[in-house]
Amino acid sequence: MKNFIGVGNRVTLTATAVTTSGQPVLIGSLFGIAENAAAIGDPLVLVMNGIYDLTKTASQAWTVGQLIYWDVATSRVTNVVATNKLVGVAVLAVGAGAGETTGRVRLTAASAN
Repeated sequence: MKNFIGVGNRVTLTATAVTTSGQPVLIGSLFGIAENAAAIGDPLVLVMNGIYDLTKTASQAWTVGQLIYWDVATSRVTNVVATNKLVGVAVLAVGAGAGETTGRVRLTAASAN
């Protein structure tokens, strides 16, 4: 296929903010994890699939298989739909303790809603 560009699990975009490697990034409706550090305007490789430990909303219990969203206001993942962007699925149950602030998420490898 001469029009095939790539598998799409990594996409090179232009950074819209200063970004560090490993940082969750939402650009438009594309969500992923920054593979590299980038200054505004620099190339940024966004990894859009895989399983990652991400900072989640505290005091929120998760179950395996639950849909997970990106909360733009807090820059954390959450299980609350509201106006948040769907980014993946929980692959590890997490309790609702105030100190439980990490959730394991399998990214959807698709554009966020």
